[in-house]
Parts: sequence; C-alpha cells; structure tokens
Amino acid sequence: MAVPSVQKILVVGGNGFIGSAICRAALAKGMQVTSVSSSGRPYTTPKGHSPAWTSKVTWLKGSAQNPSTFSNVLAEVHGVVHTLGTLIEDGGKYKQALREGDVTKVIGSALTSVFGSQNPLNRSKQGSYEDVNHDSALRVCEAFLSSGEGTQFPSPRPFVYISAEDVFRPLISARYVETKREAERDIEAMLSASPGQYRGVYIRPSLVYHAHYRPLTTPAAAIFDLSATLHRKLPQGIPKPSQVLRQLGNALSPHPSTSENVSLGPSLNSIANALSIPPIHVDHVAEAVALALMDNSVSGIVGVQRMRELIGWSFENEHNPQTAQKFT
Repeated sequence: MAVPSVQKILVVGGNGFIGSAICRAALAKGMQVTSVSSSGRPYTTPKGHSPAWTSKVTWLKGSAQNPSTFSNVLAEVHGVVHTLGTLIEDGGKYKQALREGDVTKVIGSALTSVFGSQNPLNRSKQGSYEDVNHDSALRVCEAFLSSGEGTQFPSPRPFVYISAEDVFRPLISARYVETKREAERDIEAMLSASPGQYRGVYIRPSLVYHAHYRPLTTPAAAIFDLSATLHRKLPQGIPKPSQVLRQLGNALSPHPSTSENVSLGPSLNSIANALSIPPIHVDHVAEAVALALMDNSVSGIVGVQRMRELIGWSFENEHNPQTAQKFT
C-alpha cells in the first residue's frame, strides 16, 4: 500500500455516525487516525459492539468548544476532519430516535426544530445550531491554524468540514443549513489568511443513509434516489418537477431573506434539491473524505456528484453491481 501524503489525521466526533465511517475509511487508506469526542469512548454499533477496526484508532476525550483539551494532538496531525453537527436542536435526542427507528420521536423533534426554536435569544445556548454547526468548527479550525504557526508544510494541511446540502427545509429549521453555510464561509476566510499552507474542503452530502445503523433513512433514501434518477432520465423539453418548484418558489418569494449574508432562497428550492440530488450512503461519504484528504487538488465545495466522481462512481455506472450501493 502506498504511503498517503496525509498520514495522520484527527477526526472531531470520530465515534459518531459519519465520523466513525470516516475513521474506518481513513484506516483503510493507511492513515493513522485519532478521534476526539466529548465522551472519548470508542465507536460502538447500535447493539453495543466495538468492531475490530476501533482498536487501531486512538480515542481521546476533549471538547470542540475548548480545543485546548486536545491542542497537543493538532500539532502532530497533517489534517483535520470536523464532523460535529446537529440537524435538530434537541440535545441529540433525534439521533437516538434514528438509531432506534422511532418515527414518532423523529417527527416530534423535527416539528420542534421548525416551530419551537426560532427565538434569537436561544441561539447562544449550548447545543444550538450556532454552537454545534458553526462555533465549534471555527474554534477547532483556529486551534489547527495556531498549531502550525511558524512551520512550512510540504503540502497544504487539509481542514475538512462536514457541511450539508440544502434538502431538509421546511421540515427542518432553515438555521440548520444557514449555520453550515456560515461556517463554510468563515472557515475559508481563516484558512485563506495562510495561502498555500492550508486548504478547506466542504463536504455537502444530501440525505445520508445506512440500512442498519439508521433504518429510518432507508425508505426515504430509496424514494429520493428514484426521484433523482427520473429527473436525470426525463427527455429534454419535458418540465422536471424540481424546475417547476424552483420557478414557483421564485415567483412566490422574489426577494428571499438572508441571514449573515447567506441566502438559501425559497423553501421550495430545498424541496427541489431533495427531489433531484440523490441520497448518499455514509460509507460513500467517508470514502470521498478519505480521498479528499489525500488529494491536494481537492478543495472548496464537494457535493454529491463530486463525491461520486472521487470514489469512481459516475451516474453512468450507478447500476453497476460492483459500484452501486443497494438499499438493503
């Protein structure tokens, strides 16, 4: 196995759903992996098992809100992947509901997100969109930059931020995607202050699914994948549902509101995205992240199509049994 250019990485939130998949994928590429999380415990499956690969990861306890708790590690790694994020402001209860397959709790959390968390006075609280999706990432990025002060690197150190595609509105509060976009913008501004020394990679998955670890995501993923496939195969000249929704949204909301210079457009645009952008398996996200870490040419926004290109899965060969991920 060839030695990767990025040999040591830190995964913030490495024992989570996406973080654990990234740890596993990076190990398969020959990287040394350290995970930091609030518990410091190794990843376990929903049934409480620790897979064999977890013995190859260094599991540390630390706080993304206070990177001094693991700053010594930042000086040693070649790249950082920040996976922390909250889809719903409920202290992580929705994640437990997803693991358990509890539809009622998931829907209840989503409704609370949209209708119960709009008070701006609540946005500074711990566990809020601002705290988890934005502030924690900036603190880690700042500490990562500080760890390299006075050092010249042979290649840019990658900072990979797990962002998101805009596919969840209006079911999920717009603040979820807004804070992700604000984080992308602010991280890029920080990294740009050290040209040639760092590169930002902003991974934007759509609906991330896994049949066994997130069973509730599978039916939705199958529906959205079928919709995206139909959109691609509709003959030219026939209006696509996503196009109709975008036109309707622009007509109804010609002047969409902005937040912190981030404009998402009408909510109908988000629904159009959900119908036209295929879902992506968590292992495919992780594989794309590992390859992005190793490839200095990868920077900026990486959407679903770019992730598929990185892992060698184009739309043309999506039904090849050697590359396609089935909904099982």
